[in-house]
Amino acid sequence: MRPSPETEIYAPEFPAGLEWVNIAFLRMNTLLGRGAVLVEFWDFARVNSLRTMPYLKAWHERYADAGLTVIGIHSPGYSFGRDRDTVVRAVERLDVSYPVLLDPELEAWRAYGNIGWPGRYLFDRTGKLVFVHYGEGEYVETELAIQEYLGEAREPLAPVRAEDAPGVLLEPQTADIVLPADRHRLELVRDWADGDDWIEAADAGASAEFSFSAAAAYAVMSGAGLEPGLYEVPGRVEAASPGVRLHGVQFTPVPPEPGGSRAGA
Repeated sequence: MRPSPETEIYAPEFPAGLEWVNIAFLRMNTLLGRGAVLVEFWDFARVNSLRTMPYLKAWHERYADAGLTVIGIHSPGYSFGRDRDTVVRAVERLDVSYPVLLDPELEAWRAYGNIGWPGRYLFDRTGKLVFVHYGEGEYVETELAIQEYLGEAREPLAPVRAEDAPGVLLEPQTADIVLPADRHRLELVRDWADGDDWIEAADAGASAEFSFSAAAAYAVMSGAGLEPGLYEVPGRVEAASPGVRLHGVQFTPVPPEPGGSRAGA
């Protein structure tokens, strides 16, 4: 979405004192005048953030020499995401090479007035906001805006997935499960204790089952030696040992049928 022409919103400075990955530090005011700046709020434990990442990486590679700076702001949605080392491992595992600002207490999130993952903001060389989008999608529109403010023209990236094509209509999918609030949506076997943003298995063999309508389900898990993050599951989670924490379940859309309807068709 492009802000209306009369709207003048300028890039906030990054909060002082926060740590960076892949660079010593950045200041927004030193980037202005060089080219465009693309800021994306993300979380390695949010599947929609991971699904937008191929585009962020490609834009970084395509347009860095033309003056684009891509910055990922990691604002965690789960308690384990506030741990620096956990996020650094995820950045390395995901092969993210552009700068990442660690925002464990959501300071940058609040400064930008961000409202969800991913949250994408494009600023021109003066620091003025020229494009904003929340969630997946609008990849072609984003790239065309990048090209406009860099003075570049080339064929935009092809969609990574069929459901990314502009105008595709997708089937409704099951809403994400948030724990412990949505504990009633699970069929639990054995004891699970409620925590701040999880339910924790009391013993090995404790399980949680759920039904869903989506292409895939991803359990958000941590504890008991598990690397915190997303694990694809078939509608059932079973704890291999006590202390496994289930933070929630996220879902991905069903791809459209070949030749399926487009919006407005």
